[in-house]
Amino acid sequence: MPVKEHYPAIVIGAGQAGLAAAHEFARRGLEPWRDFIVLDSNDGPGGAWRHRWDSLTLGKAHGIADLPNFPMGDPDTHRPASDVVAEYYGNYEHEFGLPILRPVEVERVEDVGAPLRVTGTVTRNDTGEPCKDPLSVTADVVLSATGTWTHPYVPFIPGIDTFQGTQLHTVNFTRAEDFRDKHTLVVGGGMSAVQFLLQLSEFTTTTWATRRPPNFATRSFNKAWGLDVEEQVRQRTFHGEAPASVVSTTGIPQWPEYLEGVKQGVLVSRGMFDEIERGGVAYKTDQPTAGELAVPESWAPYPAGTRVEADVIFWNTGFRHALNHLRPLHLREPGGGIRMASEVDVAKEPRVKLVGYGSTASTIGATRAGRRAGREAVKYLEREVWK
Repeated sequence: MPVKEHYPAIVIGAGQAGLAAAHEFARRGLEPWRDFIVLDSNDGPGGAWRHRWDSLTLGKAHGIADLPNFPMGDPDTHRPASDVVAEYYGNYEHEFGLPILRPVEVERVEDVGAPLRVTGTVTRNDTGEPCKDPLSVTADVVLSATGTWTHPYVPFIPGIDTFQGTQLHTVNFTRAEDFRDKHTLVVGGGMSAVQFLLQLSEFTTTTWATRRPPNFATRSFNKAWGLDVEEQVRQRTFHGEAPASVVSTTGIPQWPEYLEGVKQGVLVSRGMFDEIERGGVAYKTDQPTAGELAVPESWAPYPAGTRVEADVIFWNTGFRHALNHLRPLHLREPGGGIRMASEVDVAKEPRVKLVGYGSTASTIGATRAGRRAGREAVKYLEREVWK
């Protein structure tokens, strides 16, 4: 389908949030390819899920919410989640005739007067050959649903460039067998670190490094808990602060397999090292004293002067929201985040909706936010453009 010069609405990203928003546009009468398009950076459906490692399956610790009006049903827990979700998203795109243009790397969204200009690069042509064709279109409203997967975060630690072993981030993981007999330092206090530690323990020895004592939850992971977590994150974004890490607001569930991991010494944090050396890391300061912990045995920090040899440093230190394309709009506040007027409305720029940001950075939240963003975008068009 030929690309027009202008669309009333453009969605950036075809993950859970972007697809939900696109469906809402279609449901409200916007015509695909005429009134809106979706720009996606991937070669095919699936969003960030298509890049997950093959051993990751959908189950207790990992799942996705249903997309609007298209139940997923019971997923095959033996197939890689990357395949299952890509298939589900692809079927959704086909079922509702969503106008997905891919692969497109969106580089800038800027104010050029009444509309916003979206510029980027088409990285594969219609025949499947790699290319670098420029794309420039305008839109009255832009929904950004770009997620976090493309922006892995690794903290700066003195000496990080001197390490002679292997360093990788969650995004680079393929299979636990690759770590066989390589002592691995797993860095990070979230669910990914916990799950990888248990996987790797079957093949090698590990050391767990976290800045704070492991945050094992003291309450059940139920609907009320989920609402409380979302409210905590929501309040931060309403004040323009950077969204907090997931584990700082959710905690780690006290599931039997996790408590067994603590008992075996696998899920026991040794605190955070201060410096990286050629063959490992050094703890140069004493770790903070912990208060009352839900699982006290999970915190046994090394004293100052301890050195740990390592073959691999595995960074499970999270992600940052992929918002570089919005820099020309100067939306960030001094607190480091983007101040939101609602879950999807940017306080400084009513023509931009953020989907999957802050409290909606989960598949359940992303689905809800996608629908809301689509609804609010149509209201904006009716009020400001189509009046």
